[in-house]
Amino acid sequence: MVPPLVLDIDGTLTDAQGRLDSRAFEVLPTWDAPVILATGKAFPYPVSLCHYLGLPQTVIAENGGVVLADGEVTFTGDREAAQAAADEFVARGGDLGWDAADTANRWRETEIIARLDADEALLREVADEFDLEVIDTGYAYHIKTPGVEKGVGLERVCETMGYDPAEFVAVGDSVNDASTFRVAGRSFAVANADDVAKEAADTVLEQSYMDGTLSVLESLREEDAA
Repeated sequence: MVPPLVLDIDGTLTDAQGRLDSRAFEVLPTWDAPVILATGKAFPYPVSLCHYLGLPQTVIAENGGVVLADGEVTFTGDREAAQAAADEFVARGGDLGWDAADTANRWRETEIIARLDADEALLREVADEFDLEVIDTGYAYHIKTPGVEKGVGLERVCETMGYDPAEFVAVGDSVNDASTFRVAGRSFAVANADDVAKEAADTVLEQSYMDGTLSVLESLREEDAA
C-alpha cells in the first residue's frame, strides 16, 4: 500500500507562477491512501480544493489553526487577538496591503495576514505586545497564536482518523512546513523551498514545485509495486 500523504499547496502543488498544477488532478484522486492538504491559506481554500479534486475533506488550514477531519472541525488560533493586533498595526500607520474586499483575510478563522511589503518591524512589534507571533511563509506575513502549527494539526488529524503521524509522507516548501516535517515519518522539501524547510526535511529534492512533488509520489508508487 502507498502511504498517506500530507501536502502543502502553494509552492508544492503549484507552478512557479502560483497556479495550481493540473497534474494534481491526475495523481491525487487516485492515491490509494488518505491525502491531507496542509496550508497557510484560509480554511475555505483547501476545502474547495478537496472538493474539486474529488478527495475527502481532510485539511489543515491557516498553519494549523483550523483542522477538518472526518467531518469534525477544530479551531486553535485566536482570531480576535490577531484582528486586534492588525487593527493596532494599522492605527500606528501600518498597511496590511489588501484592497477593500480583503479576500486574503475575509474568511480566516484563526489568524490575519499581511502582504510581504508591509512594515515587518512594526508588525512584529505590535504582535509581540498582543502575545502573538509573525511568521514569514514567503507568501505573506501571518499574525498568529504561538504554538499553532501544521505539525500539531497533523497530530490532531491522526487522533481523529486513527493514524500514526509516522505513517505519513510530507512534502512542502516553507518554514510553516517544518513542524509537519518533524512529525511525519518521511519528509521532502521541494527544490524551491526556503532554508528552514530544507533543514527540517529528511530529503531535499532536485526538482521544484509540482515536479518535485510528483517525483516523490512516483517513487512511493514504485516502492509499493516492488
